[in-house]
Amino acid sequence: MDLAARLQQLEEMVHDAKSMPMSSSALLNREEILDLLKDMAESLPEEIRQARWVVKDREELLAKARRDAEAMVEQGQAEQLRLASREAVVQRAQEEADRMLQEAGDDARRIRLEAEDYVDAKLAQFEIALQKILEEMVSTNAGLGRTIEQVRVGRDRLREATPTTSSELTPEGLSEGEEDGA
Repeated sequence: MDLAARLQQLEEMVHDAKSMPMSSSALLNREEILDLLKDMAESLPEEIRQARWVVKDREELLAKARRDAEAMVEQGQAEQLRLASREAVVQRAQEEADRMLQEAGDDARRIRLEAEDYVDAKLAQFEIALQKILEEMVSTNAGLGRTIEQVRVGRDRLREATPTTSSELTPEGLSEGEEDGA
């Protein structure tokens, strides 16, 4: 007897069973039902048994695939966090580099301004010293000019007061050419 026939027999047994009064329950012979179920299980075709194994393998394969997928998702999230962390490190490094460049630029400007102030102060001192030297030179030049003028005036007076001849100067060892230079 095949499986379909046995199922039909089971259905007939349930329909033909005596009903319990005032209930939807029925009286069935337990041993007959169990024997029938046992026969049915034994008569299951090999394909059904294999199908059970296929279903079981499928469920195991799906469970493994779920575990693998979850592991991949976790790994992806970990990689994402690592990359985000790396990006954060790069961003912090860039910010630190920008800050250092800003500080270096500020320091360079400060040092340049200090150097300019220092050079300006030294140039101002040099200008004052040169101005004093110039004033002293002007004063000295004016004094030299007055002295030269006094020498000329003195020489002119000497020439006017004493007429000298070339013969008078010769015994002292002066020649006419030297007199003009004197």
